[in-house]
Amino acid sequence: MADFRIYLKAYRPLYHVLGLTLPSSFVKSLAKLCQMISVAFLIALVSGVAAQTPISFSTIEPSLTAIQAAAATAPVGELTSHVEGAAFSRFIQIRLENTDYTNAVADPSLQALAKQGITFSNYWASTHPSEPNYISVVGGDYFVDLLETKHIPWAEYQEDLPYAGFQGFNYSNQQTFASDYVRKHNPLVIYDSIANNETRLSNIKNFTSFANDVHSHRLPQWSFMTPNMTNDGHDTNVTIAKKWSLEFLQPLLSKKYFTDDTLVLLTFDENGAKAIGNRVFAILLGGAVRKHLHGTTDDTFYTHYSCISTVSQNWDLPSLGRNDVGANVFQLVADATDFIIKGSIPLASTPTAQSQGTCTPRPGPRFLSRSQPEKTCSP
Repeated sequence: MADFRIYLKAYRPLYHVLGLTLPSSFVKSLAKLCQMISVAFLIALVSGVAAQTPISFSTIEPSLTAIQAAAATAPVGELTSHVEGAAFSRFIQIRLENTDYTNAVADPSLQALAKQGITFSNYWASTHPSEPNYISVVGGDYFVDLLETKHIPWAEYQEDLPYAGFQGFNYSNQQTFASDYVRKHNPLVIYDSIANNETRLSNIKNFTSFANDVHSHRLPQWSFMTPNMTNDGHDTNVTIAKKWSLEFLQPLLSKKYFTDDTLVLLTFDENGAKAIGNRVFAILLGGAVRKHLHGTTDDTFYTHYSCISTVSQNWDLPSLGRNDVGANVFQLVADATDFIIKGSIPLASTPTAQSQGTCTPRPGPRFLSRSQPEKTCSP
């Protein structure tokens, strides 16, 4: 029988998330039992503690052969339409990793981009670590449903995703074996309403598809983009992430099709120093930002949930009735609608518990009718 450690390694994500530690004495004893027990029983022994708890994370790790076979036939979604918005008709979010506001705002590459848009000086992440901050901007099982009430086409673009709809835990660079794509930075695929729907799943695409969609003028009206683990700074440093941002965005911002009536939000998931307030750097770019606003700063209090409230306000969509209800709408959209910005907390303050991701949900004026739990701690 194969060494039992192979199976323990295969189920490492499971017992790591569960907080299990396997003592060396247990490991040695288990090795002796391997010749007498089945693989199925061994796996049950390792994972049995979670037998009564639904698994809410992915341990999908297909082989390279399986990935290549699936990539050959995977459908690629192409949803297009044009729904006018109050302040923009296309919204693109690009997410970088783990950088303090003070480090980002001082960087020459980001300063160059900031001259072409609006800098948010009071934008706060939700919590630590990364994954909840990604989930915050798509905010629940029903966020895509909000867009679809107005037939607004949407997509995600994940750099180095091997094919559209891939649900694996990660995908490594096949030359260096460094992490390229990771599922934890792909917020929509985490929701069953996406992962269990083949049509929706086909809208989770890679950067090759993004380049094709730009070239063919078929970009969706809402999209979320994640660079790979090198370019977003997670496995490298903020210098590389900022350099990538400038080199990626500058050519796109010169294209009329890309910029016309488009709002681009470039920001970070969280800061790097957990001991200080979780303020992150964010800038608005694109044709929706009028030239007289270029190089300006907006000190309104925003959070990742503001991304949802802004989109809902721009297209007059229902709300999720959760943390998006209390989140300030970007001033650019508030000015184009009847939204009144709420009082902004001082920059020196740390956001309240509600802005950090704990809340009691309350229905908005046009709550999307769904069966909701009585309490929740995420949007």
